[in-house]
Amino acid sequence: MRNQWRILHLLLRTHHKIPIQSHTLRSFSSTPLRFNTNYSKFLINPNFRHFSSEPVIPQPNPDHIVIVDLFSKSIDLNEVNKHLDLINHDAVNAVLRKFDSDLDSARRLFKWVSENCPEKLSSKSYNQMLGVLGINGAVDEFWDLVVVMRKKGFGVAKWVKDRMLEYFEKGGMNGDAVKLKELFDKDTVERKFTSLCRIVRKNVWSDEVEKEIRDLNVGFSSESVNFVLESLSSEPNKALIFFRWVEESGLFKHDGGSYNAVARVLGREDSIDRFWKVVGDMRSGGFEMEEETFVKVLGRFCKRGMIKEGVELYEFAMDGVDKPSVSCFTFLLRKVVSVKELDMNLFSRVLKVFTGNGSALTDSMADAVLKSLTSVGRIGEWNKVLKEMEDCGFIASGCLRRKIAFRLGATGNKEQANEFVDRIEAYGSSTDRKMRESLVEGHCVGGNLDKAFDSFKEMVEKEGVASAGYTFDVLMNSYCQMNRAKDAYKILCKWVSEKELKPRHSTYKLMVNKLLAQGGFTDALNLLGLMRTQGFPPFTEPFIEHISKSGSGDDAVLLLKAMTSKKFPSTSVYHVMFSAFFKQGRHVEAQNFLSKCPSFIRDDAEVLDLFYSMNSKEAAASSGKVAA
Repeated sequence: MRNQWRILHLLLRTHHKIPIQSHTLRSFSSTPLRFNTNYSKFLINPNFRHFSSEPVIPQPNPDHIVIVDLFSKSIDLNEVNKHLDLINHDAVNAVLRKFDSDLDSARRLFKWVSENCPEKLSSKSYNQMLGVLGINGAVDEFWDLVVVMRKKGFGVAKWVKDRMLEYFEKGGMNGDAVKLKELFDKDTVERKFTSLCRIVRKNVWSDEVEKEIRDLNVGFSSESVNFVLESLSSEPNKALIFFRWVEESGLFKHDGGSYNAVARVLGREDSIDRFWKVVGDMRSGGFEMEEETFVKVLGRFCKRGMIKEGVELYEFAMDGVDKPSVSCFTFLLRKVVSVKELDMNLFSRVLKVFTGNGSALTDSMADAVLKSLTSVGRIGEWNKVLKEMEDCGFIASGCLRRKIAFRLGATGNKEQANEFVDRIEAYGSSTDRKMRESLVEGHCVGGNLDKAFDSFKEMVEKEGVASAGYTFDVLMNSYCQMNRAKDAYKILCKWVSEKELKPRHSTYKLMVNKLLAQGGFTDALNLLGLMRTQGFPPFTEPFIEHISKSGSGDDAVLLLKAMTSKKFPSTSVYHVMFSAFFKQGRHVEAQNFLSKCPSFIRDDAEVLDLFYSMNSKEAAASSGKVAA
């Protein structure tokens, strides 16, 4: 009820404004509206008839008047949202007609509907807006909207063309007039060809169908024939019949464009024989397969699992003048290796066609193929495709070799990894140390420590121990991370003593920390001796922290003996050890350690002061507790 009263109020308000604002009158109709004192009666009782000698004037639609009011000023979104149910396709077209001379309001309405409910705009709506733009002199906007319409498949209506031709010609805008005529003629032709396609789709091909096509009286060109063929792409049989008929009837002589258009239509599993016949005729006629055709048909073949046909298509295209791009070659290789069962014959055929034309295989191509194999869970077949590529001249860079060795090792493919490394080294005169390092790292990452150690030993046998420091560090770190620090310690000691390996300082430091954490205090102490003999500075910090927290005075004595080749270490080391015990509150162990120290330490003034200070603090703390 409230909405009805609002509509009545708006109608009456509009009625009272009419004598003052003539532009509002024009917005309701292209001819002046007449109102009389009985107007409200028409609104209240639509069946009431007013008999007069004057013609009856159509009444404005109340819903349309509400929309006019909403968009005649700056848009109030809250108000618009209240009346969304009034804004439908018919209402939009009717109000645009009312805004014929009110460009700003028409713009507001059309823009709002385009952005918020574009489904309510049809070809009729766009033509209505074209008319408003044109008659109000917004020529640039007119042509911009024409572009948008054509993208949507809408054409310019005849009434718009007639109106705008008159406007352009009167305004001396001859260029725009010619442009509009050409556009309309083109739209007319397209409509005829759309009708032609409809005739072919809806009927079985017959003499009657041919007669209907001839009666359309259209002139066939390469562009129009292509249009028809593409429109019939869902019915390849009819597309081929039309293709043959249009030339046999003398209406059109096929060229490269039309041959490619029908090839794109026929390139599918249910038309494969006809496809090969057409592309054969195309080449016999001196025409080449276009890149667009090749890419589209190859993509369709691969998507539908027609890999053999895809390879044959590639061979056909590579035999022509316009050869497929490198990216197409890589795409096809990836699809060949991704099928359920790898067909090495197809893979080899693609490689040989590509390299036979003087092109070289690259790292990126090999990498793409390996990724595709990985995506279908077939890393174990890497060697197979790599060897085929190598037989066609491919030489992997050092970076790719390392990547492959690492990946094979990390995934547990030890045999394949060794096969790859041995084959690569067989091509050259020397071993590739970094590739073998990557193999060891891969095994470590995969948690295959035994395989990693075996690969490390093979590397050392070929390269010697001089350059094995980095890889040994990686190996020891992996053992420690898997809580096998004691096993790592045994390997280190053996290789240092028997192979004269010199581990890195970082390796020793890592091992000390891990051994202490995994209960290998004695082994860690032994490493201090090895470090000292190889010229590394003593690494005491983790020992002091470990002993102060959980060790004994005896452990402290053992540390001080292990860290130096002299009889006693410097006095400062004793001071540090005592302070660490006191910091952890372990005064008894500090006293025990002191009792085992040489006399010059027991009599050291700083040591005595340290113990006196700690004893005083303890006494004060005890008396405080008693007093409390």
